[in-house]
Amino acid sequence: MVNKLKDFIPEQSVAQVLKLLEHENLLVKIKNERKTRHGDYRSLPNGKHQITINSNLNPYRFLITLIHEIAHFEAYKTYGRFIKPHGIEWKRTFQHLMLPFLNPEIFPNDILPLLAKHFKNPKASSDTDVNLSLALKQFDKPNNKTYIFELPIGSVFQLYNGKVFKMGEKRVKRFECVEVKTGRLYLFNPNAEVELIKETNE
Repeated sequence: MVNKLKDFIPEQSVAQVLKLLEHENLLVKIKNERKTRHGDYRSLPNGKHQITINSNLNPYRFLITLIHEIAHFEAYKTYGRFIKPHGIEWKRTFQHLMLPFLNPEIFPNDILPLLAKHFKNPKASSDTDVNLSLALKQFDKPNNKTYIFELPIGSVFQLYNGKVFKMGEKRVKRFECVEVKTGRLYLFNPNAEVELIKETNE
C-alpha cells in the first residue's frame, strides 16, 4: 500500500506522508468513489486502525483527505475515544500535521492562501469551504457535471442518487432548491456538482 500511495499524492509530499504512516497498527486502503465522503477513519475491534480514501481524488484533494484522516487517528491516540469527531482536539491535530505540507513545493501557489485561511479553523469537510473546494476541483478529471451556482433560476437538475430538483433563489450562502417529486425545500452549497436536465422550467 505504501508504494501504491505514491501514485495518488504530490511527489514532494511522499517522504513526509510515509513518516506519518509509520504505525504498525494503522492500515490505509484506497476505495472506489463514494459519493457521500472522500475518506474515513475507523478504530477496529482487533486494536488496529483503518483509513480509507477514495481513488478518484486529485493529488491535492487526496493529500488533504489523507492528513484529515491521519489526524483522526492521532487525536484518538492522544486524547482517547470520547472526543468529538471534529472537535478542538482534532482541529489542533489536523493543523499541526498539515502545516509542513503548506508550501509551494507541494501545492500550487494559487491554492496556498486558500489553504492557509481554511486551516485557521478547519471544518469537518473541505467541501464546505466553497472557495477552496472550487480551487481544488480545477485539478479533477473533466466530467459532465455542472456547479449549482452556474445554473439559472428555474433550471431542473438531477443528483447522483436520481433525485430531481428545481433551482431557486440564493439565500445568504446557499441556494434554495425544491425537490420536484415531494415539493420539499433543500439548501445546496454553491459548489455542489449536479447534472443539468433542463435550463428553464418553460
